[in-house]
Amino acid sequence: MKEFVLLFRRPDLQEIDVTPEKIKAYRQKWNDWVNGFSAEVNLSSIGFGLSEEGKVLKPGGLITDGPFVEIKEKLGGLAIVKAESLDDAITIAHGCPVLEIGGSVEIREAFIIKDPDHSW
Repeated sequence: MKEFVLLFRRPDLQEIDVTPEKIKAYRQKWNDWVNGFSAEVNLSSIGFGLSEEGKVLKPGGLITDGPFVEIKEKLGGLAIVKAESLDDAITIAHGCPVLEIGGSVEIREAFIIKDPDHSW
């Protein structure tokens, strides 16, 4: 099994019709999606929601506002899942509730570098 990172991007909430009832229903869809996976998928690392506010540290110690304020799609969170292949990880991502509100899921294999001599 390999590990994959699912990056959840969502539209700016000010640009979609959001009510307390819709937020409650949306959160329930997330709970249902997460609880619907088998143990072999190993979603122990899901639920990393991210604040919209933050800073970006650049070379030379330069700190800028961020993250990525110039784009309309916001990075809303991430999960780490186990799957046999990229295609299997994409299948896992298909039911993600963020897709229902115009968001997207970016899927990338995660590499854990245990050997300091490992070359990219």
